[in-house]
Amino acid sequence: MKDPRFTELAKILVSHSCKVQPGEKVLIEAFDIPADFTVELIKQIAAAGGLPVVSTYQQTVQRALISAASEAQMKFIADVEKRRMEGVQCYMGLRGSNNISEMGDVPKDRMSLYEKHWWHEVHSEVRVKKTKWVVLRWPSPSMAQAAGMSTEAFEDFYFRVCSGVDYAKMQRESEPLAALMASTDQVHIKGPGTDLKFSIKGIGASPCFGDRNIPDGECFSCPTKESCEGVIQFNCETMYRGTIFNGIRLELKNGKIVHAAAEAADQTKKLNEILDSDAGARYIGEWSLGYNPFVMRPMKDILFDEKIAGSFHFTPGQAYEHCGNGNKSQIHWDMVCIQRPDFGGGEIWFDGKLVRKDGLFVLKELEGLNPERLGA
Repeated sequence: MKDPRFTELAKILVSHSCKVQPGEKVLIEAFDIPADFTVELIKQIAAAGGLPVVSTYQQTVQRALISAASEAQMKFIADVEKRRMEGVQCYMGLRGSNNISEMGDVPKDRMSLYEKHWWHEVHSEVRVKKTKWVVLRWPSPSMAQAAGMSTEAFEDFYFRVCSGVDYAKMQRESEPLAALMASTDQVHIKGPGTDLKFSIKGIGASPCFGDRNIPDGECFSCPTKESCEGVIQFNCETMYRGTIFNGIRLELKNGKIVHAAAEAADQTKKLNEILDSDAGARYIGEWSLGYNPFVMRPMKDILFDEKIAGSFHFTPGQAYEHCGNGNKSQIHWDMVCIQRPDFGGGEIWFDGKLVRKDGLFVLKELEGLNPERLGA
């Protein structure tokens, strides 16, 4: 029997996220996704008059391909993938994984070739800039384990936070925050181990309400490239290139990360190797406030963790063309800090005015983004 939750989620992706129009070509990339959901998505795209194009992948196969990478191979694949991406109007990336650490032992030089020639050229330069796109994870036992939940409980949680959110309400309530951020110059973040200042003057702000990520619930901007000054301590585990990092601390001067450390020596070494990937990796490409009312704790998956209510994320690497500072890099690493009291608290100030304290918005016009209001 078809799971009715599949139909509900597929309809959101087609009608809300990508707003598929008759005649539009829609590329589906499905990584370790149940065939039943991919089939349902194809049906919903076709019902909207779209033209589905489908590629299915397995993470174990992808790992083997990247581990064997040569520069010529990655450039050739990127050329093929780029031409296909340029030919579609919509993109849906469905990303499942039976092992969240599948890419953890891929040699760094091979992963760098993949990021530089395939991911950056196809996704950063074409998909993000030129298509209507949405990406989402798929619930799996490995994700449930990372979240500390049973598989059944995690699946219920997943569909609640992904398709149980009133995205129209989220859009309405986020408009005052976007307007305030767009008019702000100086941002000051305070918290345990954190005292960071930067400017977002002239950058603008973009609220997200299910049109690019599922789940969603954030409003992002970006520091001007050379404005970041101070230190920042992250209290969420973060995964990048298949490795879990704990307790990352960054020190920034003139916008650049001049010192980076994690709890363990091997993590610190790998952290700095990633930040040395290219000239833009030690500059910041995004800063965002998270407020999904149903996502409260980290689970080592950035599409969920960056939406945690009362959190913010800070991103070394590539900036978005929209609301960006022009920084270019093959990496884009969202690092998350939760400022609710159960995670140590913290404050965010805009131009000398307190905007959020201990994870709750304190300005009246922003209170609709607090969990008890947005999740009601």
